[in-house]
Amino acid sequence: MANLHALIIDDDAYSIYVMERLLDQENISYTGIADPAQIEDALQSLDRVDIVSLDLEMPKMDGYEVLALLKSHLDPKVPVVACTVHTAEIGNTRRQGFFSFVAKPLDLDRFSDQLHRILDGNPVWEMR
Repeated sequence: MANLHALIIDDDAYSIYVMERLLDQENISYTGIADPAQIEDALQSLDRVDIVSLDLEMPKMDGYEVLALLKSHLDPKVPVVACTVHTAEIGNTRRQGFFSFVAKPLDLDRFSDQLHRILDGNPVWEMR
């Protein structure tokens, strides 16, 4: 999975840290963003984004607002994955245009498989 780059958008520093460690194991580079106000600047500075992990509940902008922003800046083929503790939102995320849904806390034993399926173009809708 060399040369792939992930964008992690989450206001919780620990959640970003966990995702970074999991992506390290997959040899995927990443950019973590804790403040949605920094997204546009980050997108302009990145050469590529192959996958986005997006929390739904953040201050200033929620995940749905961020999704709309991402869609205006990213190639439509880039999978945006809702990554949240709010499992009741799974249906709404699908209707709003997320590519996949993975519940937090992340299942460390299943993460690699979920990630590979998403990167292969297969949506993942898993609450646990």
